[in-house]
Amino acid sequence: MANKHIVWSDINLDLDDWRDDLKTEYPNASDDELTAKMYEINGYYLDDERVNLNIQLPEKIIVIADLGLWNGRVQGYKMIDSGNIKDCLYSDCDMNEWYVDNRGDFRCTAIHHDGTNHYLYRVFKDNVTESQIDRLQEKIYEGKATRQDISRVTRRLGDDIGDVYGWKFPKRTQEVER
Repeated sequence: MANKHIVWSDINLDLDDWRDDLKTEYPNASDDELTAKMYEINGYYLDDERVNLNIQLPEKIIVIADLGLWNGRVQGYKMIDSGNIKDCLYSDCDMNEWYVDNRGDFRCTAIHHDGTNHYLYRVFKDNVTESQIDRLQEKIYEGKATRQDISRVTRRLGDDIGDVYGWKFPKRTQEVER
């Protein structure tokens, strides 16, 4: 299995990969014009992925962030209160790549002028209490959250996304134990 299943990316776009198709449509365009058109069309594909991933989940989504800032790396989190996977596909960064890794986790690599951010998207489990959510947020903020802490109160999104694209991931450890 591949290390990651890409949902959408504008990192490492290569005009040579697009040139033949673009030249058919825009035969007199310069390379600069073709490059601009490549990014424009690829941007429309992101809108398509938001339609594909319009999946309403029963709980909020937490984005666990490893941020690359001008003064070093910082841990943080953000809540996506809508609980809809399509709302994960937004960023203020210059370039982004959303993908599902080989563990079934939905992630994003986001590049900006100061560095690179790494995001992990997880949905809270149905039976989680507000105090459990608060404790996880505290641990993330303190930089002490472990994989076990995260998995205790959230579940991965890769299975929901995989259902759309036909991707399969290894069963989660808890399911194997049952």
